[in-house]
Amino acid sequence: MNKTVITVVGKDTVGIIARVCTYLSESNINILDISQTIVQDYFTMMMVADYSNATKDFVTLADELKKTGEEIGVEIRMQKAEIFDMMHRI
Repeated sequence: MNKTVITVVGKDTVGIIARVCTYLSESNINILDISQTIVQDYFTMMMVADYSNATKDFVTLADELKKTGEEIGVEIRMQKAEIFDMMHRI
């Protein structure tokens, strides 16, 4: 399994979750876990997903998600889960 951690942060607007999840579905990425919250007018979401069967390579997926975020006014980052794991072991 190839896990990734996806974070979304920005001003809350209608359709953020829909846009991100639609992109992931169309790219054949499976969401394993998801958490989202709104603090005042700010939206935050963290996802753990499996990109083992993705239709594109990791770099392309991360770049396209970043561009999707720019289109909807939020910041989206996609990082490999093993990097997250290693950062927290130190």
